[in-house]
Amino acid sequence: MAKVVFTGGLRTLVGAESIELEAARVVDLVAALYARYPALEGKLEGATVAIDGTLHHDARYQRLLPTSEVHFLAPIAGG
Repeated sequence: MAKVVFTGGLRTLVGAESIELEAARVVDLVAALYARYPALEGKLEGATVAIDGTLHHDARYQRLLPTSEVHFLAPIAGG
């Protein structure tokens, strides 16, 4: 199962530092996260996804391995 690591506000919404879920692709993982944690709904849209240390800006269809570690990074705003 893929390990999902949460930071900041996402960790607060989920109530855990990390969880493990089975998913073949990131899009499946996001759907499973929304189903399990309704408070996350919409919070992962536009996030950069790090899979095993590699950043993906459009990761929806990236394949996941059972050993994958996934981080969702919120967009950074500033000026």
